[in-house]
Amino acid sequence: MDDALNIPRVASLLADPARATMLWTLIDGTMRPAGELAFAANVSPQSASAHLGKLVDGGLLLCQSQGRHRYFRIASTDAAHLIESLASFGASIRPRVPPHPSLARAMPKQFLQARTCYDHLAGELAVQILLAMLKAKWLSSAGQEFEVTQRGREKLAALGIDVSQAYAERRVFARGCVDLTQRRPHLAGALGAALLDLYVRERWIQRSPRSRLVSITPKGHAAFRRILGVSI
Repeated sequence: MDDALNIPRVASLLADPARATMLWTLIDGTMRPAGELAFAANVSPQSASAHLGKLVDGGLLLCQSQGRHRYFRIASTDAAHLIESLASFGASIRPRVPPHPSLARAMPKQFLQARTCYDHLAGELAVQILLAMLKAKWLSSAGQEFEVTQRGREKLAALGIDVSQAYAERRVFARGCVDLTQRRPHLAGALGAALLDLYVRERWIQRSPRSRLVSITPKGHAAFRRILGVSI
């Protein structure tokens, strides 16, 4: 029961709108300066400093100093998964009032189609890839987590992914994470991160420098369709 006593402490960190905005700004896995996070949260630099200090002390953020500037990033994959899961849960709750029209404009088609979430791919493409990997028996379901089959090991190895290396990482190997916009799971964990690295390395997708959005290249469309039968 003692572990449950941490729930109010963590919940209080996430309950403040400014702190929640700062965390969501960093969900793409980047490291950003305090001034940029203050601007994103629409608070003063002094207020941002206090908020960021609480998030660092609470284990949700890490801080790195470079000269006179301080840069922040999400502390761990567990912290990122917590933030993403809460955002997904929040999106599933029916609002008491109709959403403002500006919210629809905040989620363009490209955002729904493909984006990053911390170190893995999210959006419609990511959901379809996970479904295809299960249908092709590359993965088997073990509750919320997944295991790679022998067929999956062979197929992933042919793509240049060393499954043994991903298993060796000191983190969850492959976990389903309910997608914020699709309401179905995409693949997170060490395998999800390895797949995103593959997509970028092979230029199947192109990442935006200052955004979570990714673009699927013509080469990527062809590869996803040829290898997994995924077409969006």
